[in-house]
Order: sequence, then structure tokens, then C-alpha cells
Amino acid sequence: MTSRIPAVCGHWVGGERRYCHAADQVRHFLPGHRCPQHTPRALQGLPEVPPGPGMPAAAWSTPSPLNDSRVFDARAVASGKRRSNPAAYRAAQAAVRPTT
Repeated sequence: MTSRIPAVCGHWVGGERRYCHAADQVRHFLPGHRCPQHTPRALQGLPEVPPGPGMPAAAWSTPSPLNDSRVFDARAVASGKRRSNPAAYRAAQAAVRPTT
């Protein structure tokens, strides 16, 4: 079993020559783990960005027409350039055949 080390703020407090060791509400940012007083925006004197609505509910369930491999052209099937079963081949030839 491995023990997980709790995350602490890793901001260097230069005036006190020590690291901030706050362990409450620490989040991970690109420079490392930071407490609310030492987030990148807090150090710039800016307010934190409010959380947004997140990803749409159907973000990953929407089918893409680019991935649909069942799309085919009746002319390609009728000409024999696209393989198909004999019934689909005859139906495509009948659909493409000019009516006189």
C-alpha cells in the first residue's frame, strides 16, 4: 500500500525566506500546487475566474458525418468501383439507369 502525501502550497515567500505550507483548498496549477492566496491570478492582483458551465451534455455523443463509413454513392456502387452485395448492386444500377 502506498501512502499519498497531502498537497501543500509550494509558493516561495521571499520576505520570510520560506515556502507557504498551507494545506487547505490547495489546487494544482502549472507552476505547482497553490493555495487560494498564491494562485497565479491572486499574485497578479486579479480576481479568480468564476467556474463556467462546463462541457455540453452531448459533446461526445454527437455523431460526425466524417466518421460515417456507411455513406456511399449509388453511382460508385452501380459502376462497380465500390463493392457491395448483389442486391445492392442491382438496386444501385436501377437507381442510376436513365428513364426514357
